Amino acid sequence: MTTTDKPSIPPRIVLIVGILAVSTASLFIRFAQREAPSLVVATYRLTIASLLLTPFILWRFRKDLFAITIRQFLPMALAGLLLAFHFASWITSLSLTSVASSVVLVTTTPLWVAIASVVFLKERLSRGLILGLLLAMAGGIVVALSQSCAITSSRLQCDLREVFLNRASLTGNLLALAGAWFAAAYLVIGRKVRETTQTMLYVYIVYSASAVCLLLACLITNQSLFAYSPRFFLWAFLLALIPQIIGHTTYNWALGYLPTTFVSISLLGEPIGTIFLAFLFLQETPTPIEAVGGLLILLGIYLSSRSN
Repeated sequence: MTTTDKPSIPPRIVLIVGILAVSTASLFIRFAQREAPSLVVATYRLTIASLLLTPFILWRFRKDLFAITIRQFLPMALAGLLLAFHFASWITSLSLTSVASSVVLVTTTPLWVAIASVVFLKERLSRGLILGLLLAMAGGIVVALSQSCAITSSRLQCDLREVFLNRASLTGNLLALAGAWFAAAYLVIGRKVRETTQTMLYVYIVYSASAVCLLLACLITNQSLFAYSPRFFLWAFLLALIPQIIGHTTYNWALGYLPTTFVSISLLGEPIGTIFLAFLFLQETPTPIEAVGGLLILLGIYLSSRSN
């Protein structure tokens, strides 16, 4: 635990709220991508989130904001740049490759976080945490591959050619893997900076830096930012409010109290939340394979929690 003040709410309970909030992202992205390119969707997500936080930050943390030194600002700016790369690469990968392939590669994030935490943060990984990590990652892969697998005549049959061998999806696969690396680096930096920085001030600077990077990327690539219907801006607003401000801010707050690897493993609970929300709002019933993957993820998170 890196923060001396004991939180009034158990961090694991707060993480559950964060998982549910982040789980809505795929639904909002799916709706927003009907009108706008992936880079524009990512840009609006971070830009609107930063704008929504600005009045609160100026009212509550104005003195702290202007007292930040260059030495304190640079790591947060770097975290914002990594977050921009993560969203730009991952959201773009969803439009280039299959959802299954993208999720398989992105769910390697906890693996890279675990390695980086040992090397750079000197965090020790217990056997329970390692076992939980492996189980949760296996569950994420099972959920991802459920779109390409089916149980017929008591046999499991999978067609992975479209997932891994289609040359047209190679770029999307590489972008998804890059998204996992960027997310891992973002979490590790956040863990270190959160030792001395208040959560809301940290996320405001990170989100703002990320928004600036994405806006510059849109300008460089000549992406239109305004030629969209009011419905798109509604989805963009909800994407910024729920999965970004509520979801990601919750994760950043948890980094001040929980090991980085455990927080990253909790991210694997997102597919479970997404399946639940898809069942409620899109009438998509989870398959038996998705249910098995969800149970593995929950078991992995549980074992990781017990080990910490």
